[in-house]
Amino acid sequence: MSDAVLSNSAVFTSFHVLADTCPGLLPRLLQPLAKRDLVADAFHARREGDVTHVEMALHAMPAEMVHLVAGNLGQVVGVREVRVQHGREMLLRAA
Repeated sequence: MSDAVLSNSAVFTSFHVLADTCPGLLPRLLQPLAKRDLVADAFHARREGDVTHVEMALHAMPAEMVHLVAGNLGQVVGVREVRVQHGREMLLRAA
């Protein structure tokens, strides 16, 4: 994520998506982030038969974008469920 996007309203955010397994699913899930110039700090996907579980985490996501991205993820073809966890991130870290 670019420094220009970081602000005092940045929050840790984790999106948990349950979707039908299909080709092209993963790039479609990244699109709502990419079009807002955001990059996931962690991305994990696992297939369990006909469903795929995906978790995308951003350490400092602009708070005003959380609901927009969640809404876009819910509109992706094949997505069954989107859960969001977010909260204030600790900005000071041990060196």
